[in-house]
Amino acid sequence: MRNSIKSVDDFERILGVDFPEKKKKIFERTLRKFPMSVTPYYLSLIDVDDFENDPVFMQSFPSIEELKIGRYDMTDPLHEDKDSPVPGVTHRYPDRVLFHVSNTCAMYCRHCTRKRKVGDNDCIPTREVIEQGIEYIRNTPQVRDVLLSGGDPFLLSDDRLDWILTEVGKIDHVEVVRIGTRTPVVLPYRITEDLVEMLKKHHPLWINTHFNHPRELTASSRRALMRLADAGIPLGNQSVLLAGVNDCQRLIKTLNQKLVKNRVRPYYLYQCDMSEGLSHFRTPIGKGIEILESLRGHTSGFSVPTYVVDAPGGGGKIPVMPNYIVSWGPNKVVLRNFEGVITTYNEPKTYDSKYCDRECSKCNLQLKEDDAEENAVGIEKLLSDWDDTTSLTPRGNERVGRRDDAA
Repeated sequence: MRNSIKSVDDFERILGVDFPEKKKKIFERTLRKFPMSVTPYYLSLIDVDDFENDPVFMQSFPSIEELKIGRYDMTDPLHEDKDSPVPGVTHRYPDRVLFHVSNTCAMYCRHCTRKRKVGDNDCIPTREVIEQGIEYIRNTPQVRDVLLSGGDPFLLSDDRLDWILTEVGKIDHVEVVRIGTRTPVVLPYRITEDLVEMLKKHHPLWINTHFNHPRELTASSRRALMRLADAGIPLGNQSVLLAGVNDCQRLIKTLNQKLVKNRVRPYYLYQCDMSEGLSHFRTPIGKGIEILESLRGHTSGFSVPTYVVDAPGGGGKIPVMPNYIVSWGPNKVVLRNFEGVITTYNEPKTYDSKYCDRECSKCNLQLKEDDAEENAVGIEKLLSDWDDTTSLTPRGNERVGRRDDAA
């Protein structure tokens, strides 16, 4: 982090490139509004022979296009600040919250939806702010899922993150904690053995990372992912569809297949948000649907992410899919598959539709939602792993009778 590249001069010096003076001034204009910070590791992935078209360069280096604020661009397009009941917490969905525990990132991504916060040292959460967030979660029993985000939670110290996970883990109604991080992509050396040992104490824990291009899956990033997966942590990936970076069926398919090979489940493919300065990164939604067409049926189902538009105004993630229903009648549905084969599904001739009036106490469905009990008798009970019985004693045993009499 101390060696991060933050100026055009350092970029030129390290990569051995020279920008024309006019171009340098344009870059520096952008940096005054949207700072740059790139880890030496991530910078090393740039193809110097064709750096201006390089996907790593485009995600990390400023562009004059960022200063073009479009008519529909917004400072906070997802209304995260408006949906914030206490500082650092965004509560949009009924049963889960986004908990901003760090506003520091290993790298400033040029496509960041939170560009409004990049480089703002005044908005780094203090311990008191984090405690307010924990208290809100503690006092809001409908919250069962907490997503630690930022910034990047892995830019906190192991001890600070351990403290947050411990405090959230003490809340009875919190069933699962997720962490969103890009360190496996831009700073894989952060995934140390000490960090992983600490995380293992806090299961059930899920981690989502953010690979956008196949070239980002290097030996170092694969090693980081392996450490996390070997610790029993389920891994997911959230990509952003970016014009000129990965808006290509072939690239997205290869990326997702590489992720699955490294035990990372492609989770979301995001339409680029409407944050200020991102117009040059946005594609038509039709491009995303086209890419989905090239995935469904053409690769394993678990290699296909959900393509979503995070609705402006805080409406949440809206899935967008190709339409596989061709027509729909009262008796059958006409469907098409990925090859264009047209087929039908015959609806059942009789179906007693149950009108649901939300009176669950009167419903004849088995609404038992607790785990079923595993029962065993006789020798099976001694062999089972779910029963603590260690011996079976016949009824009327004299020795046991003497114990009972003595008691």
